[in-house]
Amino acid sequence: MKEIILALVTGLVVGIVFAALKLPIPAPPALAGVAGIVGIYLGFKVMMWVGPVFTEIFK
Repeated sequence: MKEIILALVTGLVVGIVFAALKLPIPAPPALAGVAGIVGIYLGFKVMMWVGPVFTEIFK
């Protein structure tokens, strides 16, 4: 839970700084950004599941 709160606070601070400096938002469009994050997470989880199989096959 602590990581989630720290990530949220960090995101808020970065958003405020970018808005104050009148810079474009440092994130992709909403749906594309969420899809990218989900894809990264799923890829990581798949590799954790498949990785040991690959190491066993390619000994």
